[in-house]
Amino acid sequence: MYPDYLVAPMRQELTDVGFEDLRTPEEVDTAINQDGTVFVVVNSVCGCAAANARPAAKAAIQNDKKPSKIVTVFAGVEKDAVDKARSYMAPYPPSSPSMALFKDGKLVHMIERHHIEGRPAQMIADNLVAAFDEYC
Repeated sequence: MYPDYLVAPMRQELTDVGFEDLRTPEEVDTAINQDGTVFVVVNSVCGCAAANARPAAKAAIQNDKKPSKIVTVFAGVEKDAVDKARSYMAPYPPSSPSMALFKDGKLVHMIERHHIEGRPAQMIADNLVAAFDEYC
């Protein structure tokens, strides 16, 4: 598990633009099990999170159509919260970083780590925007 002081700047990169930081399984349940759309980012300390995932998430939420709620959990820090978020992402295997869009508590769009690694942030953001346009 990573110490909080190490991940604080990486966490803040998303919370500064409006993402709610979820740290408990109960917070994850409450966030996902509501009407409307919820965008969940499983944040990570890896380079592809820094170069691709976080910038893509930040760019995508600038779209005119966007989720009702945007939240994040941090892999390697809040294990129970991340495990709970990943349980809603089944049948996709756990990966971080990753991103999921839920509508009325149901998973409607998923971006796994292998869709993030080696892809430009703008390409990932465009994928998210298309999902937002369709479901939000």
